Amino acid sequence: MKYRFKENLIIVQFLLLLIISSCSKQKKDQSSNTERAIKKITKLDIEKSKKRLFDQYSNKLLKERQNEMDNSEIEIDKYKVKFDIKYFGSKPLEGWELYFSLHGGGGTPDSVNENAWERHKTLYKLKNGILLTPRSPTNTWNMWHQDHVDLFLNRLIQNMIVFHDINPNKIYLMGYSAGGDGVYQLAPRMADRFAAAAMMAGHPNDASPLNLRNIGFTIFMGGKDSAYNRNGVALEWKNRLKILEKNDPEGYNHHVEIYEDKGHWMDGLDTTAIPWLSNYSRNPYPTKVVWKQDDVTRNRFYWLKVENSESYSEITASILDQTISIEKTSVSKFIIQLNDDLINMNKPVIVKYMDKIIFRGIVKRDISILEKSLNEYGDPESFYYGQIPISIDLKNNLE
Repeated sequence: MKYRFKENLIIVQFLLLLIISSCSKQKKDQSSNTERAIKKITKLDIEKSKKRLFDQYSNKLLKERQNEMDNSEIEIDKYKVKFDIKYFGSKPLEGWELYFSLHGGGGTPDSVNENAWERHKTLYKLKNGILLTPRSPTNTWNMWHQDHVDLFLNRLIQNMIVFHDINPNKIYLMGYSAGGDGVYQLAPRMADRFAAAAMMAGHPNDASPLNLRNIGFTIFMGGKDSAYNRNGVALEWKNRLKILEKNDPEGYNHHVEIYEDKGHWMDGLDTTAIPWLSNYSRNPYPTKVVWKQDDVTRNRFYWLKVENSESYSEITASILDQTISIEKTSVSKFIIQLNDDLINMNKPVIVKYMDKIIFRGIVKRDISILEKSLNEYGDPESFYYGQIPISIDLKNNLE
């Protein structure tokens, strides 16, 4: 009996070992299968997911934002923006061109700004496209460059893509007087949204032109428009843009028109900005990005991203083949977002800072990153599906 008991015990132990071994193998196989699944996400898989995800996103917006489009009014927090839409010509196969036009006015009573908006609706005509004229949400002097304006423009762009079949690479920004002030500020900090921008009779205040590298930018000004030194500052920006273009010939396309005998009102001569703008298409994936934050900050600009934005911080980065060079940064932690338009994601990528390699490896495609980039911008022409977190010791120039 003792012998049989021992024999049975040995058999039980052996069976337990087999079960444990089998479970362990299953876990390893599952882990291995998961890893292989991640590795097997191909460019074709991404393209299919893009369409599926954007269809889902569009259907969601069509349900959630129908009222604000029907009512031509958007509310965010305590602010409201009314807007007017006019169509010109016929829709191209790739979608409508969209022109935002910001009215003048500023620190005046509500009725004055309301009249300025009504007049501004009739100021410009397009050969082909949609003219969208928003009503400023406030009546302050800086009505077009407060932080909530970015939120409204982003939301309007998202809505117009889904509801009116806008071409995301043919979106333009224009503004006159106080609206021109807004263009000076908004075009740089939202440059990755626009193909080109036109500033008419405004003042930049503390804006910087550095972020304009990858879009067209034009200035129209009356030579006698001396209030707030508008004419003098326009000439200053002309020189600054000229120097930027000279130092970086592949960027900073610009045109500055000063009508010497005109004052603040240019008698419609500024309308020639529209055909100039229409020549430009946005490149959503430029190989060089210059990103200088304003006092109104953002978390994403083209393929660069930060978790914690800092006012007036700056990053300059470029891509050549499979190498990403951080040319300048005052930010120690940021994210490089990638896709197959920027690099070959089947091959290793190198990231350099101060001529030192701080990353080398293959960046995996990830559907969750693809979905997140869509939800952030609502832009079917600005998808990312891989990323590299960067951490730099700025004091010691070490990773």
